[in-house]
Amino acid sequence: MKELNTFFDAITNSISKAIFVKITLSKPANKNDGLRNVYIRLITLKEQQQLSFTYRYQTNDQVKNYSLEEAKKVLQNLLNSSFKIATLFTLEEDYSLRISKKGEISVFKTHPSFTNKPPENHDLPKKKRAELGKYLHLLGITDENGVVIPKMADKFKQINKYLEIIESLLKSTDLPKNIAIVDMGAGKGYLTFALYDFLVNQKKIAATITGIEQRKELVDFCNETAKACGFEKLAFKCQSIQEYNPKKIDILIALHACDTATDDALSKGIAAKATLIITAPCCHQQIRQQLKGTEQKNPILKYGIFKERQFEMVTDTIRALILEKHHYNASIFEFISNEHTRKNIMLVGAKSTKKPQLEEIDKKIASIKNEFGITQHYLEKILS
Repeated sequence: MKELNTFFDAITNSISKAIFVKITLSKPANKNDGLRNVYIRLITLKEQQQLSFTYRYQTNDQVKNYSLEEAKKVLQNLLNSSFKIATLFTLEEDYSLRISKKGEISVFKTHPSFTNKPPENHDLPKKKRAELGKYLHLLGITDENGVVIPKMADKFKQINKYLEIIESLLKSTDLPKNIAIVDMGAGKGYLTFALYDFLVNQKKIAATITGIEQRKELVDFCNETAKACGFEKLAFKCQSIQEYNPKKIDILIALHACDTATDDALSKGIAAKATLIITAPCCHQQIRQQLKGTEQKNPILKYGIFKERQFEMVTDTIRALILEKHHYNASIFEFISNEHTRKNIMLVGAKSTKKPQLEEIDKKIASIKNEFGITQHYLEKILS
């Protein structure tokens, strides 16, 4: 109890001396309840200092604010029942409280981790762009009460990251008043539905979205779901990417279209002069199959997993360069952390008015092909 009092005294003193930074609770005693961490910061609310507790669950965050006296009781209850480690960060020193398996408490002091205090303004939790609407329940992401199903937590995070990327891209893109969006290889439509809800219902953007998918059962399911949600300008068509020839595409999306389907989608976007082309490539089998059995000079390519990653990079680099040849600014970046999905690379092309340096780009492509013994990239073939 003496050690616990020492820890609480340190909290009180750090607040009174204006050197308090934050408190972090970690190592949950019971991992089954979904509570992973608690983060505590000092805020000023209605001209009163309070401690704001962010409860970090597996599927969502919950924020509760307490007076300093209330916070002490809540913190003590959390240490008695839920967490084995608490760390107090101050500008002078850090305090680490640890509870052993036998319930013994120890407190250690270390050098401070921070040199500056965070602001005490009362911020709202990070906005979730995917509102917990009907479509998420019909797609099996939330239960009947609108709570994210634990096994779908990674998919929900992926949806929100995707919408965050889309929102950022739209801010830097000049699009017409009525936007035609085509999602090629829509699958079950998780991201397609989320995009429609975000753009049309939340942002009030005039957009029509068409999902292209070869599997009829998924197309029927998605159309029924769109009708049940009242998503009037969202429709799904049962076609291959090669067969689909739209009159207009402002934004082309192809997420995880397998192997050369990504190239088929890229060629459709380039041909339609789409303002934005957004892809998340996967599989990358074309280059690997072409070089099957070919001896590579680079010793890195001797080992299977490195060879696979290298050919993924080669495939997507050539795709990016081909986009640049066709008047696009190309970028490749991480879609979402590997923690949530292995298919985490996004290749984006934004239409540019700048004249491309064709000769220079062709040299770069030729150099890559020569180094790895590639005769032709599939995207080059279908564009020619």
